[in-house]
Amino acid sequence: MVVNYRLPIGNYQLLIFNYQFPIPHYQFPNIKYKSKIEMNSVWQQLTMANLPLSQWQSGSYLLNWAIGNARSWRQSSWLMQWAEPLGFGLLALTFGLGPFVNNALVGVLMAAGAAFWVLLTVSDDRAIVLTPIHLLVLLYWGIATVATAMSPVKAAAFTGWSKLTLYLLFFALMARILRDPRWRSWLIAVYLNVALIVSFYGVRQWIDKVPPLATWNDPTSTQADVTRVYSFLGNPNLLGSYLLPAIAFSAAALFVWKGWGTKLLALTMLVVNCACLRYTDSRGAWIGFVALLVVFLVLLWYWYSPLMPRFWRTWALPLGLGGLAGALILGVVLVAPLRDRISSMFVGRGDSSNNFRINVWTAVIDMIRDRPIIGIGPGNTAFNKVYPLYMKPKFTALSAYSVLLEITVETGFIGLMCFLWLMTVTVNQGLSQIKKMRDAQFNSSNSQEASPNLTSNQAFWLIGAIATLVGMMAHGFVDTVWYRPEVNMLWWLMVAIIASFYRNSQQQDSALTEGE
Repeated sequence: MVVNYRLPIGNYQLLIFNYQFPIPHYQFPNIKYKSKIEMNSVWQQLTMANLPLSQWQSGSYLLNWAIGNARSWRQSSWLMQWAEPLGFGLLALTFGLGPFVNNALVGVLMAAGAAFWVLLTVSDDRAIVLTPIHLLVLLYWGIATVATAMSPVKAAAFTGWSKLTLYLLFFALMARILRDPRWRSWLIAVYLNVALIVSFYGVRQWIDKVPPLATWNDPTSTQADVTRVYSFLGNPNLLGSYLLPAIAFSAAALFVWKGWGTKLLALTMLVVNCACLRYTDSRGAWIGFVALLVVFLVLLWYWYSPLMPRFWRTWALPLGLGGLAGALILGVVLVAPLRDRISSMFVGRGDSSNNFRINVWTAVIDMIRDRPIIGIGPGNTAFNKVYPLYMKPKFTALSAYSVLLEITVETGFIGLMCFLWLMTVTVNQGLSQIKKMRDAQFNSSNSQEASPNLTSNQAFWLIGAIATLVGMMAHGFVDTVWYRPEVNMLWWLMVAIIASFYRNSQQQDSALTEGE
């Protein structure tokens, strides 16, 4: 393409500009295509999608020395021949007793699990140990360690740092044991059965109209005398957050479990869990439930979209989400207690709970403003030492009542950015594994009559885990029950489930095998 410009001067024309563009007009789409490739490359680097961990691990002297150093001892030890069943037993015991015992005993069980992970790691014979998720968890722990060292209340921050370390080691054990689909499915089944007991007891409390253990409702509102169930956990908001994974996994179990008997059990779990969540009257948990449901339906549509006719592939998702929105709106309009509770979210300081949270958030923002980089150190003990210096009179609090604010006040904006990076990488890893399993399952046949290959039904646990992460974080925007052991263990279980599906190119994708 040649462009020239001639300036007329009297009867003459002076050539001012003559240039031939090297790229013809018809090649412009290639520029857009290359730009798209570059954007994808940036995203893959940000999410560590193509991180060559296997090559780095094989060349790392420290990892090769620390991992598998006691392998010969394990081979000669009768007890360590049962290492994975023992690890599963510790996990099942912790999740099985979690709602019914005090936090001190849960901490002891988690410490035993952390110690067992160390023993398992130094005697491990597996090729894969680390994932991109592990690396970011380690980075977050390092930031929390620096925040502890620089905290104005170091002794209190050390207590929180110790608890955080315990949770992260427990995550490492779960990610290690749950690589086997059999243990993964069994641990989820243990949690679902325990959650069913918790939910049944919560529904029974609603039938019996149990009195509250504290002033959970605004005494001046129409909801002052409404029963809010708390089951074995002692707090409706805590119970609501505990039930979010149970709802997601009981829905996933409808697709994973075989036989009409187990599917009926999964349906019973789903109905009872949803009913108990309704009776908690926890607005934050309800927000998390809606977010969880939307993500679960979107991923379910994505999974089955290759089998759908073109019309349903286009319209199933909008119709499904529209129907969900319509059902929720109809429920709010027709059920007066539900309408009153939902409307209280939008009255601002007119609701005592809203007013309390707003005052706490204002004080916490002032705390962040004074230490924005690295925070005051992890844990509620450190928070309780510093918060009184900023709080408004009569508004004492044990936490920031927002997970993101709590992370920022504890580890600064550096810790917050690392946590959001961890969330992004974790969800991206889960979505990548779902895509791989979906492609492996449906690409062999494009016919609409093709039935799903049951060897890939483990993907529904991934769908449940991702939906739970989103739902729990939505709840965490307005509450911090996320930090309680009963809920925090479940959060790290979701992350561990996603991490357990990670495989490098040198491994067979054993996660696709059925683990029932």
